[in-house]
Amino acid sequence: MAKKSKIRTPIVCVMGHVDHGKTSLLDKIRGSSVVSTEAGAITQHIGATLVPLDAITHMSGALSKVSVNVPGLLFIDTPGHHAFTTLRARGGALADMAIVVVDINEGFRPQTIEALQILRNYKTPFVIAANKIDRIHGWRVQKDQPFNKTFAQQNERVQGILETKVYELVGKLSDLGFNSERFDRVTDFARNICIVPTSALTGEGIPDILMVLVGLAQRYMTESLKVSADGPGAGTVLEVKEERGLGMTLDLILYDGTLAVGDEIVVAGNEEIIETKVRSLLKPRPMKEILIEERFERVRSVTAAAGIKVAAPKLDGVIAGSPLRVVRGPNRDEVVEQVRHEVQDIQVTLSDLGIIIRADTIGALEALSKELEGHQIQVMRAAVGPVTRHDVIEAGTIKDPLYSAILAFNTPVLPDAIDTLADASMSHVSIFEGGVIYQLIDDYVEWRDAKKQELERQRFEKLIMPAKIRILPDCVFRQSNPAVVGVRVLGGKLQSDVDLILTNGKKIGHLKQIQAKNETVHEVDAGREVAISIEGPTVGRQIDVGDDLYVDIPERHVKVIEREMLDLLNPSMREILEEFTYLKRREDPFWGK
Repeated sequence: MAKKSKIRTPIVCVMGHVDHGKTSLLDKIRGSSVVSTEAGAITQHIGATLVPLDAITHMSGALSKVSVNVPGLLFIDTPGHHAFTTLRARGGALADMAIVVVDINEGFRPQTIEALQILRNYKTPFVIAANKIDRIHGWRVQKDQPFNKTFAQQNERVQGILETKVYELVGKLSDLGFNSERFDRVTDFARNICIVPTSALTGEGIPDILMVLVGLAQRYMTESLKVSADGPGAGTVLEVKEERGLGMTLDLILYDGTLAVGDEIVVAGNEEIIETKVRSLLKPRPMKEILIEERFERVRSVTAAAGIKVAAPKLDGVIAGSPLRVVRGPNRDEVVEQVRHEVQDIQVTLSDLGIIIRADTIGALEALSKELEGHQIQVMRAAVGPVTRHDVIEAGTIKDPLYSAILAFNTPVLPDAIDTLADASMSHVSIFEGGVIYQLIDDYVEWRDAKKQELERQRFEKLIMPAKIRILPDCVFRQSNPAVVGVRVLGGKLQSDVDLILTNGKKIGHLKQIQAKNETVHEVDAGREVAISIEGPTVGRQIDVGDDLYVDIPERHVKVIEREMLDLLNPSMREILEEFTYLKRREDPFWGK
């Protein structure tokens, strides 16, 4: 029996698209368990809700037949994948399991897909709640009933609609690489994701969700849920907030060991590691008592898994998502090192060249960097907190202009950073802000691609392009100093300020200016007839009417054109380039290679 009591409550996070019913699902789970008071009433924690096993058994009825050693389920109340990624426990996610809420009538949305990608990255088991079944046209509500009971009460047409919608979800999950099936048809829970049709509004299917979660925990997580009930506490900071009469406090999810008043604790601050002593531990009072006394009830100690409010000195500057460790005995330095290591050892792959990313918490930074990695976008620096002047200056010195960008996820840009950005020398730096990862990445990619095209265009303009011209009869306007003659552009693109050679490779002189219809132009395309001035030769000696001339392209330009620009050349330019390089390579086969 002693063994069983050491299994801690699994921690569950609720994720999904903004208005698909995450919060109402949490409220419903809380509400329906509160209603069944006689069966182990729910306890409200800080940032979490504990639903004990007998409340779940009472609701679903099905579990009473099996022996279960999981004590219940602890739901993290801050719904959303932001909370999921913020909350880490020793290098993984704090949540042991997740519910992904999808509106069965709307299907997957970008945020749902983002949630699934995060769960896959963290290898976290999850259940799909196909929510809002009560919105299916013609649905007959069976309040708080398990799915199979309510499904049996529907007419064939409604049952058919539901089946179709479930299979649409199965198809979409399959595209994303997950095997799934309606929960009551799943035989192998390790290989198939369960889809549970629910209504957060009417409570239909809620008992099934709870049952599936308990079953998953029971079957696949018993080992990882074993905790040392009397060991030193380990937890994750959910929020840092000021409470009247208490000063700065931490909302903490304790996932291992025990935390007691008077314990020495170590947490991470913005600038340094903070060591302090627990002054008091506070639990919210049950609803009915809040009116009479203060909102919190003081407790001496708390054992994992639980949500608790910690009051202690020196908590200013603690970062959300920070690990919290209890110091026991002589291992203080070791614990301080552990916390320091966990904060610094953010799971982010850094490169010598890349963008700068900022986020409000450690977990969010990791989630962003993982997604960037998936898009093959390199990161040079990653840090928690607002965007500073230093970030802007650093982004400004990055050699590759395509990386002169800062991504700020859920975190502000400080005024001095905005001022620095206004400086002319920083005009090439861009900051992207937002609270949705994929949107942030899309904005950056769009900016990067536009910038890439612009840079290509500028490089293209600086290169000397292939061209071949012929001196026209009756069009010698001046014989020398400079010679001015009429020419036809036989192929390629003729630019001013280039050197010319004869078809035998002999250097002739420098094409200074091009005139078309009495106007000076910088370039003309194949087929045009224009007047040009050439410094160096005399007509009748070095050059003559009817001569063909090539633009003498410098060797390094040929290298760039052949390696990187060939696709961008039109057929006429390509043809002239081949003629010109053939001429050069007759003497030196490796010229321009």
